[in-house]
Formats: sequence, C-alpha cells, structure tokens
Amino acid sequence: MISRLPKWIEYGAFVLALVAGCINAIGLLGFEHQSVSHLSGTATLLGTSVLGNPATVSLHLAGVLFAFFLGASLSGYLLHGSTLRLGQHYDTALVVESLLLFGAFYLLSGGSFYGMFAASAACGLQNAMATQYSGAVVRTTHLTGIFTDLGIMLGAFLRGEGFDRRKALLFLIIISGFIAGGTLGAMLFEALKFKSLLVPGTVCLVLAGCYRLYSARYRQAPDQ
Repeated sequence: MISRLPKWIEYGAFVLALVAGCINAIGLLGFEHQSVSHLSGTATLLGTSVLGNPATVSLHLAGVLFAFFLGASLSGYLLHGSTLRLGQHYDTALVVESLLLFGAFYLLSGGSFYGMFAASAACGLQNAMATQYSGAVVRTTHLTGIFTDLGIMLGAFLRGEGFDRRKALLFLIIISGFIAGGTLGAMLFEALKFKSLLVPGTVCLVLAGCYRLYSARYRQAPDQ
C-alpha cells in the first residue's frame, strides 16, 4: 500500500501523459491516422499489410516499431534500476525526447516520413522512463494497462480486499492527462499542423528543468 505518494510523481505523471496524448493525437491526425504512442495498432497494421500492399508499407510500419524499441533501449541505457526515485537521469531522457520531437517536426515539415520514426522513438523513450512504483507498473503513453490494473483493483475490493487509494489516484491522474493531451493535440494540429510537435517538445524541456531543480533541492531528504 502506498502511504505517501510524492507530489513530483503525480505532477510528472500527469504532464508526461498529457505529452503522450498530445503526440498521439497529432499522429492520428497527421501521420496517415497512425498511432505512435503505443504499438498494438501498428503491429496489427504490419500483420495485415502483407496482403495486397507494397513491401514499402510493411517496411515503414516495421520501422515505426523498431524506432519505438530503440527509444526504449535508449531509456534503459540512461536510467538505472526499476523504481521511480529522485537522482535518476530523467532530465537527460526528457531532453533527448524533446530533441526527437523537434527532429520529427523538422522532418515531417519537409515531407520526410522519417519524422514518424523520430516521434515513435520519443514515445518509446518516455514509456520506458517510468517503470515500477510501489508495485504499480506506471506507463504514460498508453492506457490499456492502467484500465486493466484499475479493474483488477476494483474486483479485489469487491471481494473484500483493501483498496490502494494512492495507486488509484495515480492511475486516474494518468488517464486524465492522456485525454487532456489528446484534446490539446487535436486543437494544436488544427491550427499549426506539424508545428504542433514543438509544443510537447518544449514541455519536455521545461519538465526536465523543473525535475533538475527539484532533485537538486530535495535529493538529501530521507523520504525522497
């Protein structure tokens, strides 16, 4: 049971989920209606693309999957351990994610589909950043696992087990952030097209700066 959830985790989870929802909305509206923040749909498209489609379509979809994988691998290189805690190089990972999003904007604005790979790598990096916290698997770029865990928690509660309110609150924060990000992404894309990617990229930079300042100030506290 989570007795005390640090506020930086709540705030960070909301902002990261908002960023992911924003990127995914831009992807759905601008990347040939293709998601980039999670891979289930892309993997399905890859499986169906082998029937009656040029090989380039399959190669492109495979490239999106591989880019997500490379982004997650980069996160694994930058971050150590399996728990959320201050002192990890989350700021470095966020700066890299920002650069990938800026690169995606540059490439897509020039008509290059490689921008989709950069956006997918950014999401893979972010999804791998937040791993375990007090027994909860924290993911910010898709909601399937979040809804699954909430359902399990509710079922266990109805059976008479305890209900971890803090964990449920964290999940609800992530859901709210992702949905809000989707709304923001749709509004931005309508007004700015691919320039809208500059917004989540800038948010990642700001979040990196806030994390570094917060970590430097509180890293000596025993409860952090």
